[in-house]
Amino acid sequence: MLKFITDVLSVPAILVGIISMVGLLVQKKSGPDILKGTVKTILGFLILGGGAGIVVGALSSFGVMFQHGFGINGVVPHNEAIVALALKTYGTQTALIMAFGMVMNIVIARLTPLKYIFLTGHHTLYMACMIAAILTAGGMGGASLVIVGSVVLGFVMAFFPAIAQPTMRKITGTDDVGFGHFSTLGYVFSAWVGSLVGDREKSTEDIDFPQGLSFLRDSSLAVSLVMAVLYFIVALASGQGFVEKELSGGQHFLVFALIQAITFAGGVYVILAGVRLVLAEIVPAFTGIATRIVPNAKPALDCPVVYPYAPNAVLIGFLSSFAGGVVGMMVLLLLDKSIPGLPIILPGVVPHFFCGATAGVFGNATGGIRGSICGAFAQGLLITFLPVLLMPVLGNLGFANTTFSDADFGAVGIILGNALRWFGM
Repeated sequence: MLKFITDVLSVPAILVGIISMVGLLVQKKSGPDILKGTVKTILGFLILGGGAGIVVGALSSFGVMFQHGFGINGVVPHNEAIVALALKTYGTQTALIMAFGMVMNIVIARLTPLKYIFLTGHHTLYMACMIAAILTAGGMGGASLVIVGSVVLGFVMAFFPAIAQPTMRKITGTDDVGFGHFSTLGYVFSAWVGSLVGDREKSTEDIDFPQGLSFLRDSSLAVSLVMAVLYFIVALASGQGFVEKELSGGQHFLVFALIQAITFAGGVYVILAGVRLVLAEIVPAFTGIATRIVPNAKPALDCPVVYPYAPNAVLIGFLSSFAGGVVGMMVLLLLDKSIPGLPIILPGVVPHFFCGATAGVFGNATGGIRGSICGAFAQGLLITFLPVLLMPVLGNLGFANTTFSDADFGAVGIILGNALRWFGM
């Protein structure tokens, strides 16, 4: 039963489908409408997840080529990898913290001004897992671990969407949808940087391409071409022999690079299609729950929810964030000479894509083109240095060759770990 509950709560499609169904039931919709809304919500999230899987698959080969081609070894931040390791030890604690943390999210939304219900199930699982690991490393256990962990999780599930909402209103033009992704500090930081350096009237979406480059207004084509250039660079750096022997199964290494680049663009296209389908169903359905259980509550949805509002900023943000990650890595390499044992954080392409793309949209909302570039670059630096400070509080997980990648994990983990030390644990 515990495994069943964990599996249901950790699958975003099922979780949000249940939320949609409950909302439609509360509104006393007809049977066919309830079935349609529930299935289409689940379908949209599955499409979104399928697109994310396509992107992650294409980026994994990019990361391998980058690491081999430029000869840099270090820690690769990757949420899925670190959680897979942690669940072997902290599986039960994670499930309990996750289940009760979601209940606490509803209670906090009901009793406080933080009227947000966090619906990104996999990030809820990841945060619960990190909290369980840190509390265990700090000496807590049993009921106290579950209670403290649930309260912390429920609070951050309501708090982070609240600080993102002012910029979300600028992005979407409405106040109907919240933002639920645990790298919110990076996005808010990007929006703040964008407001300092840019002009929101000069949006990335108003870029005036020369007539001969007007085809780049097609975001899928633009993403394909830019990613093809990046893939060719890392493929050439890795060498034909390595790519064809280790990655492509004998396919010519440049053909392999081109296919992976276009596959990446295809994944982004699928993600956007899934987001549009989910938004069309979840917002009306959520109204039923919000008006009955938590008046004026907003559904806090995953980061791709903002991609359709500024497709150009998605690409600009990814490239700028990745550049920030490379610069941050170089700084760590220089510091390693004076601080032996300092972890070298490699620029993980997956977090820099999802977080960087979102940071680009947030930066664009406050600072236009310059805001998108500078904001996402600053966010890329942030998610490079925060994991360095997080690793010492993760206990045995701190010795793994990977760590949590997104900004909120770093901030919450550092604060929680040091709070335990202050209390003598």
